[in-house]
Amino acid sequence: MTTTLGLPDTIQACLFDLDGVVTRTAVVHAAAWKEMFDGFLRDRDGAGHRPFDSHDYDEFVDGRPRADGVRTFLASRGIRLPEGSPDDPPDATTVHGLGNRKNELLLAKIRTDGVEAYESTLDYLRAARARGLRTAVVSSSANTRDVLRSIGAEDLFEVRVDGVVAAERGLPGKPHPDTFLAAARELGVAPDRAAVFEDALAGMDAGRAGHFGYVVGVDRVGQRDALYAHGADVVVKDLADLAAPGELGEHE
Repeated sequence: MTTTLGLPDTIQACLFDLDGVVTRTAVVHAAAWKEMFDGFLRDRDGAGHRPFDSHDYDEFVDGRPRADGVRTFLASRGIRLPEGSPDDPPDATTVHGLGNRKNELLLAKIRTDGVEAYESTLDYLRAARARGLRTAVVSSSANTRDVLRSIGAEDLFEVRVDGVVAAERGLPGKPHPDTFLAAARELGVAPDRAAVFEDALAGMDAGRAGHFGYVVGVDRVGQRDALYAHGADVVVKDLADLAAPGELGEHE
């Protein structure tokens, strides 16, 4: 049974992924990953390389910490590289070097094109706060704070657990539930009283593994069935579809 904002009446907190849920940056991330991996594969295998595609992004990269995404994708192609260190230059042929190259490309794209929010998600967040629900952002991105500031949304979240915080605390990223669990703990809410909002399959896995009270899959790219298969309780194309008419106010 669902009540306020399409959530069960037991839910006390909402834990939001950033890219693809709050901001329209998932497509920018995907483009940066593709440019980085295609360049690496072309240099390694020549013109006959098999390009990085949307399946690779969804299965091996999306929602994971940057270095994990590099490792997981390379393993899918039978490739192993030295780990290197987090401060490797972006031209280093290491796990961290490739990750830093991707981040360099991402930041360049953001500087050029800016960051756009999903206004319906911001409306949902405001409505959730107005109804007394606690809120946190949980993202593998190390750029979360800057992105939230750029769209004027930092004050919509009481807690931020992102790539920087996870590294400081040694928390494994999605598909492990640890970052979501840390956010719930900081909010003082038990996992079964918290809802997870995610667009990535790794995020669905994290929501299921953490035994959260409700897992909302946000289907921006046509992967409804996969989101359900990975643990979503409900899948919507937009958070405005989750709320009842009038719950999000005039911007709905």
